[in-house]
Parts: sequence; structure tokens; C-alpha cells
Amino acid sequence: MRDGIGLTLAIQLLAACSAAIWLYLLLLRGQFWLVRVPGPAATPCPPARVVAVIPARDEAPCIGRTVAALLAQDIPGELSVIVVDDHSSDGTAEAAREAAIAEPGRLTVLPGQPLPAGWTGKLWAVSQGVALAETRAPDFILLTDADIVHDPGNVGMLVARAEAERRDLVSQMVLLRTDSLAERALIPAFVFFFFMLYPPRWAADPGKDLAAAAGGSMLVRPEALRRAGGIAAIRGALIDDCTLAAAIKRSGGRIRLDATRSAHSIRAYGTAREIWSMIARTAFTQLRYSSLILAGTLAGLAVTYVVPPLLLIFAEGWPRWAGGLAWLGMAGAFLPTIRLYRLNPAWSATLPAVALFYAAATFGSAVAYWRGRGGQWKGRAQALGG
Repeated sequence: MRDGIGLTLAIQLLAACSAAIWLYLLLLRGQFWLVRVPGPAATPCPPARVVAVIPARDEAPCIGRTVAALLAQDIPGELSVIVVDDHSSDGTAEAAREAAIAEPGRLTVLPGQPLPAGWTGKLWAVSQGVALAETRAPDFILLTDADIVHDPGNVGMLVARAEAERRDLVSQMVLLRTDSLAERALIPAFVFFFFMLYPPRWAADPGKDLAAAAGGSMLVRPEALRRAGGIAAIRGALIDDCTLAAAIKRSGGRIRLDATRSAHSIRAYGTAREIWSMIARTAFTQLRYSSLILAGTLAGLAVTYVVPPLLLIFAEGWPRWAGGLAWLGMAGAFLPTIRLYRLNPAWSATLPAVALFYAAATFGSAVAYWRGRGGQWKGRAQALGG
């Protein structure tokens, strides 16, 4: 009898917690789930000098299309590109130069210097590129990745928005590839979870401490970067984009983060294993390498995403209805992200299973850190256990 009462109370408590979580997420979390893609800026793009900085390590399959897209930007003023070749072994520098063969004067391929202690490889490459970019007295520096293809008007749109709203950092969550089955199943949730952690409305609000950016496309004013301490101030950061945004916002800068369809990644994550590795690279870093926070996160993921369908299937009475409504709210919240990727709306119902995958990858991230192999990227372990 007592065991039955205890189980009933536990089910009711889980149902109440799950429903309360989704009420909070839907109503009080900055409407992160709406995934707004902004229209054109209020004013046209003014003439500006922009220098794009691309850190590149073994990026020969992607770098050519990225460089070509940047050189094809329709922007008043000047746009030049700096590719920092971070000790590549696959012909990255040659691929970049070939893409700029018609306009070689607008591309600089900078050989990377040896990695100093205390720096992540990517940020050391970015730092070298930024130092060279600043000698050209740019109005803006575009920090972008070697796999990002910008539509012809995208950089001009970023400049126009920064000038119209007097923003110091304007960033975009670019469209990630969803060609394979694994990508369609798992990649949109990455965007959903990112915006849930970093609601764009809150990031843009000067009155809130929260700051965020997406490293694939970040347009920054050089003076704001210097005021925040430059790249050296975040040299050991593994989640470098959000860390940079936080530094700029703390120093008085105004930032903005949006979703976009005007820039996309051509990097393939064709299998679930590849997506697992992408998540695991920074997941435990996001949890500040805390086992306690990890345990709380895994429990929270279970109550938020896994409990609702279990209640709908196995519970009785009002907990079953609560579970069903929570799952419906979950699917409704996920649907705008699914639409952003122009996928079948039925994918919105799969978030419980996808969350289980992300939870497992997050635990895998912790295990890699404990084994001294955290932050694996391009052959480097960038987050090492103590």
C-alpha cells in the first residue's frame, strides 16, 4: 500500500515539475523558441571597410567556397580576407589562393605561428588574423569559420544592422547542414538548445547580463574588441564565441544574435558519431567541468524531455494529461526551428529521443575530460583534466 502511494506521489511530482518547466520555457524564457529571422536593416548598408578573418586548420575541402563567397559580397566600400593557415597538412593555403585567383590582392594567407601555452589553437589563429586586420584600419572585422558560405548580401546586411542599431557585435547562428538522416534528426535540436540557453532577446538587452554569439558569423567593431581586452582576454576559452560576446557586453558594448538563412555551413556531420563528437567537444565545458552540475543537467534533461512521453504512455489520470500537454508544448516550441530548416513538421515530435542522445553525448564529454582528452578538435585536446 505504502509503496503504491509513494509511486503515485512520485509520478504526480514528476508530472507537476515537467509541466511547470514547459510553462516557464514557453512563457518566461525570452521567447527563444520563436527563432526569428530578421528582415533588412532600417537603413541601407553604408560604405565600410571590412576585413574577414578565417582561422583554418586542414580545411581544404571547404575553404575555397568560403573565400569565394566572401570575395563575391555585394557591399559598399572594401572587403578583404585574411586566412590564417594553422599548420594545415592538406593544402588549405593553396585551396584558399586558388579561390581568389581572379582577385589575389584581396586575400592574404597568413602562416600560423607556433601555439603558445595557455591558448586554444583556434583563438591563437584568430588573434594573429585580428592583429593583421587592425593594421588596415577596418570599420569592422568579420570573424567567420572556414566552412561558412555567406550569401552575396549577407555581410552588407550585418554592417547595415550594426550601424542602424549602433551595435558593437552582430552575430548569426548560420544554417547548419541537414543533408543526411542523422543531420536532419539531430542538428536542428542543436540550434534549439543553443537559443534556449542563450535567448537572443536577452543577449540583445543591455539590462541583462546574459551574452551570446555564434562563432560562424560575428561582425565586430575593432574598438569594441580592444575595449574588451582583445582576443588575448579569452585566449583559453573553448566556447570562444559566447565568451567574446560576454567580454564585449561587460565592457559596455551592445550585441545582437539572430538566426539567419543568409549564411550556411558546408561542414558535413553525416553520421550520429560525428554529431556526438561535435556536441561532446564543448558540452562539459559549458557545465564548467562540474560533476554536480552534470548530474543536475542530466536529471533536468530527463524531467524536461523524457518524462512527458513516458507519462502520456504509462501514467493515469491528470499526470497522463500533464505529460501529453508538456509533450505537445515541447513539439510546438521545437516547430519554428524545424521550419527554419524547412523539414517535415513531424520531426518536431522527436525531441524526447533527440534529448536522450544529447544527454548521452554530454556525459561522454565529461568522460573524455576526466580521461584528459577533452575538447578534441583537429587533433588537439584543448580541455585537459587536472
